[in-house]
Amino acid sequence: MALAIYRKYRPKTLSEVLGQEVIVEILQNAAQLDRLAHAYLFFGPRGSGKTTVARLVAKIANCETRHKDAKFKKQGEPCNKCRPCQEIDNGTALDVIEIDAASNRGIDEIRNLKEGIRLSPTSYQYKVFIIDEAHQLTSAAFNALLKTLEEPPEHAIFILATTDYEKLPATITSRTQKFHFKKLALIKIVEKLKTISKIEKFKIDESALELIASAAEGSFRDAESLLDQIASLSQTHTDCTQTDTDSPHKSASSQYKSVLSPYKSVIKVEDVERILGRIGFSKTAEMAELLIKQKLDSALDYLSKINEGGYNLLQFNKDLIHYLRRALALKISPNLEKEFKKELVEQEIALLKKHSQLVDETKMINLLKSLIRAYTEMRYSPFPIVPLEVAIIENLSIN
Repeated sequence: MALAIYRKYRPKTLSEVLGQEVIVEILQNAAQLDRLAHAYLFFGPRGSGKTTVARLVAKIANCETRHKDAKFKKQGEPCNKCRPCQEIDNGTALDVIEIDAASNRGIDEIRNLKEGIRLSPTSYQYKVFIIDEAHQLTSAAFNALLKTLEEPPEHAIFILATTDYEKLPATITSRTQKFHFKKLALIKIVEKLKTISKIEKFKIDESALELIASAAEGSFRDAESLLDQIASLSQTHTDCTQTDTDSPHKSASSQYKSVLSPYKSVIKVEDVERILGRIGFSKTAEMAELLIKQKLDSALDYLSKINEGGYNLLQFNKDLIHYLRRALALKISPNLEKEFKKELVEQEIALLKKHSQLVDETKMINLLKSLIRAYTEMRYSPFPIVPLEVAIIENLSIN
């Protein structure tokens, strides 16, 4: 069975973790100074690298090369060559225990964990406990964990990961070093998808990659999974196995042999739209222009074509709201352009600036309120096009 792309290209070192520069710098410095904490809390949106960084901390703590080579230790990275590093990468490390709190959330599981903590590591220097989706633990489980989290044995490191920080008790968060993982910029996701596509010989348009990155909503993992799915669109059944020695992704390519598949044609944005049921930026911008210019007939006709094409109207309305709110914000505060550059490419920024100049602030505010209300109604309506049509007619028929 072929290895999934998101697993194949998981970062092997802290420096490969994209979009979390502050966290990487702090952890590298801690590794250099041998000041790794006994308890960490990683929180942030899905697919932002929390579990990946947790495993990297486990590798750094147990890397044999770091403990023997003072010069290498100054890099603040794992070597990825020693036995502990390789076992942790392969998921066979007995002293790195990953717990899914969603399915092991009770007090009994935490009591078993506490008993396991007392035992010394089998062959590593540290036992690392990674508790994923930690917010799903019960109140009783949190209470059972408190004392252990505050004063664990010297050989133990706790790493809690969660997508919902607010659900964690203050008594837990106060006993950890907290790291906030940011939502990843679209540009960074696109750059990584380009690198993967080059290594894997995927023939895919940049606009298609941008739509994949946009659909991932800030998650590297989701973007890579979507790329894996969509790349199969034009894949032939004839695979050839070879070692990619000239890959720009050196740490990944040196660990495995790539299965590179010949592709019949270039995957275009239309193909991605068809698979995801989601409209690309250009079509969203075209609809936005019709709304901004108050072209009611054309807007309704365009919406009808989108509906007939079988696209997800709820997602289309969501994308439209985001586009129009950016245009409005850019009209009021042009300085926001530098922030939008993290989410959009140059051509998209240019088009957005053009539309922002056409915006009537009062009309746009009213339109956005109507579209947001329509979005709520569409979620529960058996006829999702109706609330959206009504919102457009209400706003564009009044001059």
